[in-house]
Amino acid sequence: MNLLSSYRRPVELLRIAGMFTWFCAGLPLLLPSIISEEGLSLPRYLAWWGFHLAFGLAYWNVLRYRPARTSLPRRIIHMVLLSVCALAITYVSTSAIGGVLLLPLAGLLPWMFRTTPATAILFGLFLLFAPLVWRVPEAPPADKAFIIGFFLVVALFIFIGSVAAVREQRARDELRKLNHELRATQALLAQNTRIAERVRIARELHDLVGHHLTALTLNLEVVTHLVEGRALNHVQQAHSLAKLLLADVREVVSDMRQDDKVDLAAALRTLVEGVPAPAIHLDLPSEQVMVDPDRAQVLLRCAQEIVTNCVRHAQARNLWIRVSSAQDGLALSARDDGRGVARVHAGNGLSGMSERLLSLGGKLEIESAKGAGFTLHLWMPLEGK
Repeated sequence: MNLLSSYRRPVELLRIAGMFTWFCAGLPLLLPSIISEEGLSLPRYLAWWGFHLAFGLAYWNVLRYRPARTSLPRRIIHMVLLSVCALAITYVSTSAIGGVLLLPLAGLLPWMFRTTPATAILFGLFLLFAPLVWRVPEAPPADKAFIIGFFLVVALFIFIGSVAAVREQRARDELRKLNHELRATQALLAQNTRIAERVRIARELHDLVGHHLTALTLNLEVVTHLVEGRALNHVQQAHSLAKLLLADVREVVSDMRQDDKVDLAAALRTLVEGVPAPAIHLDLPSEQVMVDPDRAQVLLRCAQEIVTNCVRHAQARNLWIRVSSAQDGLALSARDDGRGVARVHAGNGLSGMSERLLSLGGKLEIESAKGAGFTLHLWMPLEGK
């Protein structure tokens, strides 16, 4: 299953359910007898149509993206517009039909705001809804109280279910992200283990086989001075083979020690696959980015911290991560289109990134401005630089 579609599924279901409710709430507008001397006047009828269409367009628009990823001012504007439309319909229609539109609003609130402010907004809406219903003519007070209580109970039921869905979705997203972080770390660990084993084998070949071959070569060199005739030819041939074998062993040991790089690109791809939002755009110089294990570990940890900060704080829709290499070092740049900050305060995460880079002779640069996103530039020298 596509990760993006999996996290959008609850929002899509919420959109479908809300638009169906909106359609049902607009059915009375299609009754031919709604405009009459006893019914609505033409201006009220047209106003009802206007508020109803505005509610539908606003509701559809707010769920085009994951609501929590949009900016707070935009969420507030949408919620005010939806609330005004629902309450205005109750006012102009002199009926409780606007309460039907408060039900999809109750399901939408937990996706737009945290639980406490969302609860306060819900009860505030019903405090405004109650007097509008109470002014409906030709309805006994008991019926009015029942209608208000009925809509409130149903809205609370929908609201609580939506809160549970939001918490479950957040837990799934966090679990998916942690799982891919673990897989990325395991990939590096497996490569590090492979390298360590190759180094161990190379050391054993050098210390044991190489030592014995060296001794054998020296002994055969001595024997060449002690024998004559046909035996000397065989000893010289054995001496040449021993020297050739020793050279081959040394070449194998050198090759095994040189192949001590890990593929950072594979680990980064595994890491970003587990993040449902924001959309992460990974730019790598090639299919493989071979780095020594220590630097790969530092860059992976820095990338994890960047992704985590973006998910928790940036409210961004996109995150761009670019890895580039040059003769003097390796660089990683990250930029998001989130809210940004006027002044950067380095917390434990940013401080830890800087300390990791400094331990390898690297550096961290941070750029941000209010409403202009967050940009980080990481650089570290190549091994031996």
